[in-house]
Amino acid sequence: MKTIHAIISGNVQNVFFRDSTKRLADSLAIGGWVRNNADGCVELVATGDTSALKTFCDWLHEGPPAARVDNVTQTKRELELFDSFDIT
Repeated sequence: MKTIHAIISGNVQNVFFRDSTKRLADSLAIGGWVRNNADGCVELVATGDTSALKTFCDWLHEGPPAARVDNVTQTKRELELFDSFDIT
């Protein structure tokens, strides 16, 4: 298990990015949260097993069909445990 923090920039708001992220996280048993930031980016924290997080992070570089991802900045964080993955 590990925890990551990511900021996704590009055309990532009003394109169902958060909802799509939650659905994928739920399907991969990843906990954490995702939110829109005032600067137009999407920010998230996610905890899961290594293989699930790899699949999740690979998808973040693509996003849902209507999105255009320009950049994903990802960092490891100290392990945080979550009961669910929430849109905040």
